[in-house]
Amino acid sequence: MKSQLCKPGNIPNSVAQKEPAPPIYWPLQAQKAILFFKLKKQQLQPAGRVVAQAKIKPLHQKEKESFFEGAELHKSIQKSSIFSKKMEFVIEQGKQPHQECSTLLLPALSIGNVGQLAVDLLVSSMKAERIGYLDDPFVLPCVGNDAYGPIPCGDLALPLEAYESAFSRVALLQQRSPVVKGRMVEFAKNLANFAAASGKKHVVLLSSLDFGKLQKIDMSSGPQIYYLSSINPDGRDDNCEQLGWKRLQEYNPAQRCWKYLSTLAEGNTMLESNLPFEDELEDEDYYPSLPFAALFSCLKAKGLKVTCLLCYCSEGDNIQDAFHLAEAACRLLGLNPSTFPGNGSGGWVIPFSWQTVYGPPPDMSIF
Repeated sequence: MKSQLCKPGNIPNSVAQKEPAPPIYWPLQAQKAILFFKLKKQQLQPAGRVVAQAKIKPLHQKEKESFFEGAELHKSIQKSSIFSKKMEFVIEQGKQPHQECSTLLLPALSIGNVGQLAVDLLVSSMKAERIGYLDDPFVLPCVGNDAYGPIPCGDLALPLEAYESAFSRVALLQQRSPVVKGRMVEFAKNLANFAAASGKKHVVLLSSLDFGKLQKIDMSSGPQIYYLSSINPDGRDDNCEQLGWKRLQEYNPAQRCWKYLSTLAEGNTMLESNLPFEDELEDEDYYPSLPFAALFSCLKAKGLKVTCLLCYCSEGDNIQDAFHLAEAACRLLGLNPSTFPGNGSGGWVIPFSWQTVYGPPPDMSIF
């Protein structure tokens, strides 16, 4: 029996070689995320020689034009190094930072993610516009859906996003991913350099503290806001006192860890022999070990005015804590949520992403 020859154009599908699809381009942080998980899967450390072998496919020219809508953003990303030690600010196409937005509001990651929830609430209520994102080597990569739009439009949520509200004259920075362990001071220095270089005059940090560390519990007047300011050496601020807030009593610039943190922020890398190991931390070392303390020290070292707004909470449903912290930020900055454009009398606009934060409500028929 004669064997049948496969003529050109009549090749079976199982044998035919399909033309490779054009490579898909992802933003820099998405590239990092893909690369990170590939390395994790192969159980390889992200060393320079391994990364050099993991090449990311280039873009076709048409894809560049359609995705970037211009060449400037593409050039800035092409120049970015995956393991650069500097923080880079990438401005979205057609956007420009407003010089009058000299106040920067951002979270410091802590228990309950209250600071992040509060920033989400403020971004949604102010209808702040995303103007770009920050790329920092000390922040773990992550990619997610848009946190504010009810309809998927293809916008990616990245680890560090920059927003501005021209109406409120406030810039906001949202952090959606934790800092690499042991690199908090380096990240804080990078962020302080960015804030100073972008002309910010006042930085407001929103964060939370472990309720189990609270020494004196006084709930007679409801949840209490605590503050820490760079205006005076002891952290006191008369304006915050007039608003009825209490200074964080645990702040002591002469205490060993606070003092060492300030030394690092000022650029002195000499180690002190009397510093405790991680498993030897005492109660007084808890507060300077938190992310807000590193950010406060580094921003203060750059000569910026810094105000930390803090609240005690526990893990769980921290929505009310986020409202409490966001309201405190508005009071500090002299803002009224009811005057935000298009919000109506209620003032606050719940972020769309909150619908799935804690899952659906319980079925009340079982009770």
